[in-house]
Amino acid sequence: MMYTVKELFPTLQGEGAHTGRAAIFCRFTGCNLWSGREEDRATAQCQFCDTDFVGFDGDGGGKFDTPESLAHAIELAWLSTNAGPQQRYVVFTGGEPLLQLDKALIDALHHKAFEVAIETNGTLKVPAGVDWVCVSPKAGADLVVLQADEMKLVIPQAGHDNLENLLGRFEKMDYRNRFLQPMDGAQLAENTQLAIQLCQKRPLWRLSMQTHKIIGIR
Repeated sequence: MMYTVKELFPTLQGEGAHTGRAAIFCRFTGCNLWSGREEDRATAQCQFCDTDFVGFDGDGGGKFDTPESLAHAIELAWLSTNAGPQQRYVVFTGGEPLLQLDKALIDALHHKAFEVAIETNGTLKVPAGVDWVCVSPKAGADLVVLQADEMKLVIPQAGHDNLENLLGRFEKMDYRNRFLQPMDGAQLAENTQLAIQLCQKRPLWRLSMQTHKIIGIR
């Protein structure tokens, strides 16, 4: 399989349960809920994405012919920070990483002692072997991943007519960690207050902030 990667870089995880952890981010090209083109945003299932996942021209991006070649590039990115062999961690994101991530790539990374994480919209089945699954549901999209390590719900989204009913439904599903993340943009302060109030009212949920934006890293 050919893997098409928008960008690949070392950073710290900025959101959710692994906030602050050293990681390699591998952003795959493509998504099943939006083309990535601005002219299509208004009619897309997901309209609030703030990420460029079109093409393969970002830092570390490219086309990789084999799982081993992509795993090697991820290993080199890890070594570029002088990190040791312990706690190797790669996060596949997008776009939607499950359009490309497969067992062969997961196996190649496990062979190099990487823990493999994904950030997915939850509309596609997760292949066996992924070590950490973070689901970020999108309003109006069919959620098929009903069991995962982490749910990270961006609020509020257009289509969230009754947010507390939605949270109640997600609370019945088998997620080990649940986070509310304020929608970025002009209403960030108001959205943050909403998230704080909901976390206080429904303590199964915790607050997730985009710390990478706050501290000025990718």
